[in-house]
Amino acid sequence: MCEEMKLSPAQIDALREIGNIGAGNSATALSQIINRRIDMNVPRVSMVPLDQVPDLVGGPDAIVVGIFLRVYGKAPGNILFLLPQRSAFYLVDTLMGKKHGDTEKLDYMDESALMEIGNILSGAYLNAFYTFTQISMLPSIPALAMDMAGAILNVVLVQLGQMGDQALVMETEFLAEDDGINGHFFLVPDPGSLETLIKAVGVE
Repeated sequence: MCEEMKLSPAQIDALREIGNIGAGNSATALSQIINRRIDMNVPRVSMVPLDQVPDLVGGPDAIVVGIFLRVYGKAPGNILFLLPQRSAFYLVDTLMGKKHGDTEKLDYMDESALMEIGNILSGAYLNAFYTFTQISMLPSIPALAMDMAGAILNVVLVQLGQMGDQALVMETEFLAEDDGINGHFFLVPDPGSLETLIKAVGVE
């Protein structure tokens, strides 16, 4: 069970370093697509009680767009890219060459564009993991939902629920230079995957 897994400071540092490279790859990919500088904070790596995850993105009632991918391979898990509604609309305007403020709801094309962003970010992130660990991980086709953060996370966490009441969350915050876009990128490995990743990093 996940809650029995205790991470040493050295293991958390190693995971943070991988997360840093993965998030750096993702931020670079995103800035190239939207032609704006994207800054990111150093990833936070923590064991978080599942019911506290919504607090990381403004509380359970905050309206967010969530892009969710299942990760397959030797270290399966979940990737979740969460954007506040305002940021998601701004990102769509930027991607589609519209005036900022034009998008007020998402149509099929907008959702496709956001899912493609999720795809690119996840691929960039997982490539960094591969470079570091030689563990090949493949993302599923993305799913997208716009809802309250609590509701979106419930769907994800139901899948994780049988695995204990805590998740290892590797969380990175992205911020565009003009403040228009901020988002949270979460990697939540399955509990068994955590041991695989720790071994691959070589930090006992």
